[in-house]
Amino acid sequence: MEWNNLHELLRALYDDMMPLAGDMAAVAKGLAGLGALFYVALKVWQALSRAEPIDVFPLLRPFALGLCIMFFPTIVLGSLNAILSPVVTGTHSMLEDQVLDLNKLQVQKDQLEYEAMIRNPETAFMVSDEEFDKKLDELGWSPSDIGTMAGMYMDRTGHQIQKAIKDWFRNLLEILFQAAALVIDTIRTFFLIVLSILGPIAFAISVWDGFQGTLGKWFTRYISVYLWLPVSDLFSSMLARIQSLILERDIAMLADPTFIPDTSNTVYIIFMIIGIVGYFTIPTVTSWIIQSGGAGNFTKNVAQTASKAGGVAGAVAGSAAGNVVGQLMKK
Repeated sequence: MEWNNLHELLRALYDDMMPLAGDMAAVAKGLAGLGALFYVALKVWQALSRAEPIDVFPLLRPFALGLCIMFFPTIVLGSLNAILSPVVTGTHSMLEDQVLDLNKLQVQKDQLEYEAMIRNPETAFMVSDEEFDKKLDELGWSPSDIGTMAGMYMDRTGHQIQKAIKDWFRNLLEILFQAAALVIDTIRTFFLIVLSILGPIAFAISVWDGFQGTLGKWFTRYISVYLWLPVSDLFSSMLARIQSLILERDIAMLADPTFIPDTSNTVYIIFMIIGIVGYFTIPTVTSWIIQSGGAGNFTKNVAQTASKAGGVAGAVAGSAAGNVVGQLMKK
């Protein structure tokens, strides 16, 4: 199976396990109902003990959470996935465009590199059987040329062994690179499945007084984990773009007939290692994107600012009105 098929398999696994969230809703409804009973009773008792009118609006919170629990796969998960899926689609299309350009540039560079080695008489026999046979025919079979022929065989064999080792190491790094991306996607799918299946329980617990923060934490973690894949695609797009720029520079240098190419691929190997390490920083990066509590503090600050502004405006208006009344009384 190809790597893309494995990622598609994880997405299919997530879709197949989503109905289990509806099964967990039956347990969550009982827990939420008991929490709603205590929550409403406490709020009503507090209002009656203080001889205050009962505020009905806060009492609607348990009923709204109950509706979310009853239709959790449709209302909650369906809405979140519908909002966040365009982000995944957009970043994945960016990655596909960068990878497509990278593959084209890689083919072009390989062709130019082969042509450059063919142009150089000292390296042509290493990469081409025709040039190797041609050079042997030019040398002939005299005893004085035996040493030169043995050196040619040794150089050609050494070049092939060196190329085989470099290709093996490069393929190993590419496998590790793809494996790192697959590890991130697998852990992401596992976290999303756990958060989705146990989501109704989190909603039910948030009904109880004192556990309201559970709801915000659940949304924060679900969105943060969901964004692992878009951030991973952005990171892969960045690496692919860097490699494209390196290949474009190499292609420009290979256009010079006097340039002798370097087949070590050291820069490519370095960026593959950077990519493998960088993939495991994605969970930390996504935790910076969304954090719970920010909206509440923002609303609180806005309310305080509005209250102060209203007080200042009232004081100014009262002072102005007092001055007008005083002047009229004097007249």
